[in-house]
Amino acid sequence: MAFARAVVLAYRIRGGDPSGALASAGIDPAVIGDPRARLTSLPFERLCAHAMRELDDEALGWFARRLPWGSYGMLARASFTAAQLGLALARWCRHHRLLTDDVVLTLDVDGALAWLTLHERRTPGSELPDPTDRATVRELAHVSLLRNALGLASWWIDSRIALREVALAYDAPLHADAYAVLFPGAQISFDAGQTRVAFDATYLAQPLRRDEVALRALLQRAVRLMVQPYRHDRLLVERARAWLRLHPREADTARLAAALHVSVRTLQRHLAAAGVSVQTLKDQVRRDLALQHLQRTRWPIKRVAAQVGFDNEKSFIRAFKLWTGLTPAVWRREHG
Repeated sequence: MAFARAVVLAYRIRGGDPSGALASAGIDPAVIGDPRARLTSLPFERLCAHAMRELDDEALGWFARRLPWGSYGMLARASFTAAQLGLALARWCRHHRLLTDDVVLTLDVDGALAWLTLHERRTPGSELPDPTDRATVRELAHVSLLRNALGLASWWIDSRIALREVALAYDAPLHADAYAVLFPGAQISFDAGQTRVAFDATYLAQPLRRDEVALRALLQRAVRLMVQPYRHDRLLVERARAWLRLHPREADTARLAAALHVSVRTLQRHLAAAGVSVQTLKDQVRRDLALQHLQRTRWPIKRVAAQVGFDNEKSFIRAFKLWTGLTPAVWRREHG
């Protein structure tokens, strides 16, 4: 409910009456000040959309000047013609400075991680006299700016971007437990030097998969990207397969889910939607690795078995015959 209260404070900053927005979202004004109250995503989405239009400010009072309705849509259009996600996100960060210089977004790559960082030049909500009110507006601004960029990035490549870390440049709020919903799967820390998120840099090479028709449809409901995490993970199966290739001996479901930064339930649900299981992927990866080793090396069968994650040679030979109809030795003579 603190986020809904931040929207109400945007009306105070811009000199408006929030009653219409609260009514359109079905939110009782009496609970706005209750820090224990919770809100589901749909009424909050409706509240934000109403307020952004009524105040003509897509930033909801975060910046010194309004961002008129359609500002972020213009930013999306200026970025989505890029061939790859890395270039599109770099454009988003660069063009965001045309909207405001109160905050600056940067995209950097450090080893295997990409970092999206928010640099404050003016504190969102700084004109409010009450420090609690300022903190409330600032929190929604930081969360929304990150979620806007990440939501659009996920939509561009049609796959949820699994976050590694989320660092927030403010103290943990009373509702800190909600951040596990806002940024699922990430390691979350508060009181950081800067607000930023980290994800695997390999996402940056993904091609954009949307066209102008899809973008026009998205912009009719773009607030949803800020409110709800992108759910579809088109790349999860490939990420799982890549991890299993590197760790064939450690391929239990819980360990795989942790490596992919998702819950076991989420992993199983996505794999089931793709028509595979962890065991199926494990068998496919072990088979492919075994074929490569048998064809390209002169290793003994026992060593090949160990390399692809089997505890003994007999169980490997038995599995290999199920995969190919041949023993490893026969297959090597025919294909090696």
